Parts: sequence; structure tokens; C-alpha cells
Amino acid sequence: MLIATALSVVQTKRLFAVVMLSGVFSLLSALLFVMLDAVDVAFTEAAVGAGISTVLMLGTLALTSRTERTPTRSSLIPLLVVVVTGAVLVYGTMDMPNFGLADTPANNHIAAEFLKQSPHEIGIPNVVTAILASYRGYDTLGEVVVVFTAGIGVLLLIGQLGRRRRKGKGGKV
Repeated sequence: MLIATALSVVQTKRLFAVVMLSGVFSLLSALLFVMLDAVDVAFTEAAVGAGISTVLMLGTLALTSRTERTPTRSSLIPLLVVVVTGAVLVYGTMDMPNFGLADTPANNHIAAEFLKQSPHEIGIPNVVTAILASYRGYDTLGEVVVVFTAGIGVLLLIGQLGRRRRKGKGGKV
């Protein structure tokens, strides 16, 4: 479904449909993260990708045209860059262990230590909360900063849009 949605985004010329399909893509990505037991990443993807980014793009769409302009240059070079980048990223994952294998380093060393030590080191009985709040505190703080910054951006955009509309109707700003 992610690939079908991405192909739809690429083929669609109406910008409103592109924005909505981008939101659908973000929600599908969030569902994928939930299936991979990365609920914190799924929440951030849903909030930023499907929520705030969609609102921000809709606000931008209100300031621009409704349809995509026909490109004047060939899109062969950007396509080549995307294909090469994708190939390098796929090549970089070739030596990773298969998902869910019991003999991976994360399952053999780190997970056992977190389960054994976190109630004693931190004093929080819930291991997931201990990992998110303490061991991965900076990462969680970074996610909160991203959501906050995106929210401020949306508020600033909405404020600018309101000023432009008042100015266009003859009112002073």
C-alpha cells in the first residue's frame, strides 16, 4: 500500500490530491511502525507526518496554485539521483540481520540488560517507560522538539494567511 500510495503521489497533477495522499502515506507509515513495535516513532510520524505536515501543506496550497506546472526541464537527472540514492541505501542494509531473529546483538545483549537492570537503576517498573524517559531521553526530547516546532510553524503560517486575506479585502494590517 505504501508503494501504491507513493506512485499515486508521483502521478497526480492536482496538488490537493497530492497533499491528501501524502497524509495517507504518513498514516500508512505510522501503521507500519506500530506493527514493528515502534509505537513512539509511530506516534511522531502520525502527529508530524499526517497531522501537522498535512495542515502546513494545505496552508501552503492556499497561497499557491491548485495544479502542478508542467516542467520545462527533463526530469531524468533527479530520477537518476533518486535511483542511485535508493540503491546505496538498499546496499547499506544488506549486512543487517533479518528482522526478529533471536541471535541478533540487540536481542542477545542489550534487551536482556534493559529488562534486568532498568527497575534497579531507574526505579521505574515499566521497562518501556524507563527506556523512553531515561535511556532514550534525548531522542524523546528531540521528537518533542520536532512536534513543537512543526506546531509553531503551522501557527505562524495560519497567522500570515489571515493577514494576507485581510490585506486583500482592503483592511490594514
